[in-house]
Amino acid sequence: MALSSHIHNFSVLSVSKTIENGNGRRRARMVVKMAASTSDMAAAFEEGKLERPKWSGQTPLSRLVGALIAFKPLSSVLKLGARQVLIRTAEKGNIPWREMTKEILESDVYKELESIQNPSLVYPDYYLNPFHAYDEGNLSWLAAAEAEAATMSMVRRAIPNASTVDEANQVVRGNWLQAIEQHHLQYSGTTMIRDILDIGCSVGVSTRFLADKFPSANVTGLDLSPHFLSVAQFKEKKIGPRKNPIKWMHANAEDTGFPPQSFDLVSVSYVFHECPERAIVNILKEAFRLLRPGGTIVVSDQSPKSKILQEMSPVLFTLLKSTEPFLDEYHLTDLEGRMEEAGFINVQTGLTDPRHRTLTATVPC
Repeated sequence: MALSSHIHNFSVLSVSKTIENGNGRRRARMVVKMAASTSDMAAAFEEGKLERPKWSGQTPLSRLVGALIAFKPLSSVLKLGARQVLIRTAEKGNIPWREMTKEILESDVYKELESIQNPSLVYPDYYLNPFHAYDEGNLSWLAAAEAEAATMSMVRRAIPNASTVDEANQVVRGNWLQAIEQHHLQYSGTTMIRDILDIGCSVGVSTRFLADKFPSANVTGLDLSPHFLSVAQFKEKKIGPRKNPIKWMHANAEDTGFPPQSFDLVSVSYVFHECPERAIVNILKEAFRLLRPGGTIVVSDQSPKSKILQEMSPVLFTLLKSTEPFLDEYHLTDLEGRMEEAGFINVQTGLTDPRHRTLTATVPC
């Protein structure tokens, strides 16, 4: 069943802004704000007063935190603390983190690796960094086994008043899917969504939401981690057959190897905050190459303008930055501008939950 049938009633407020880019030229950009039907939720979607948090970018506070994190003995303690906070927060929210992890690690998931892994793939240097308190980053079975629980915890943190993960997903994933549908109908109404690529699909959570929303489309999940993809394929097999089975691709999003104009929708969810700007630029260029005329790109990730993120406590933002090596670079990236430079038009952006923004754009016909 398409998730849109469960979405709360939201109103879309479009505000046209004229913004000066680095070359002194001015460009029009549409800023979209998703407002909930209740006053409480509308308040929760409030933007902060700054362009980005004081703890990110090149501010004195950001540099101080960076210096602390660079001290290796302290960095190890911070990463351990960040991991413990994630697990405790999840389990307080009735997410059985340890049980879910154990179930994957003690399963036959390892048998999926041979059919998934591309042994000739060369990993980009940035991807070999430690991420999320894992020394091997995303190239480990533990990271893959814990990924779904971590994603569920992220959704619960975004919507803390939700009584369940499913209820939180109705907002987080529901608004994301609604943004895709509204943008495509407005700017590409005559173009059917037949083929979808989910870049950085991890263990397939976002991929399955896309497949459920667009059941007649051919959906492909692409990721650099064969461990994550093995879990994605393993879990999809347990769910059961689909009319159009999801395909899983072990590849670099900067150079996927797909022919030009292969897709009508490209999605990039919670990926760019883990990338240096050069990778973000390359992925956007590759997405533009892969989309057909009238195709839509959707990007969801942390919003530097989120009031909640801007008001995060020093302890929490220090723990966060200790596990995200490219967070400062992401917050300094003019993502809308980079999308326009890649060739996209009709760039729209706005908060689709209190912590995250969704950007949508179109390939010219």
